[in-house]
Amino acid sequence: MEIEIKEIDAKGYSMAKDGGKQIGMMTYSIAGESLLIIDHTEVDPAYSGKGVGNQMLDKIVEMARVKNVKIIPLCPFAASVFKKTDNYKDVLK
Repeated sequence: MEIEIKEIDAKGYSMAKDGGKQIGMMTYSIAGESLLIIDHTEVDPAYSGKGVGNQMLDKIVEMARVKNVKIIPLCPFAASVFKKTDNYKDVLK
């Protein structure tokens, strides 16, 4: 599985692909130079429970750390992951 991040204007996403097929996407809005708002997560039902959402979130968090950006997890999935672990406290707004 490959995870890529793309940004266009004030929007961005982390996309998961398996063999070139899109299997998941986590979208975010860029709210200034130091803030991202994760607003939606979608995973192909065939890949449910296989950690696709977590891997996409990990990629966004990794990018946020490099850019010194904070994250507001509005998406219910991202919000639940942020609440369950301390691993992302450094990027939580």
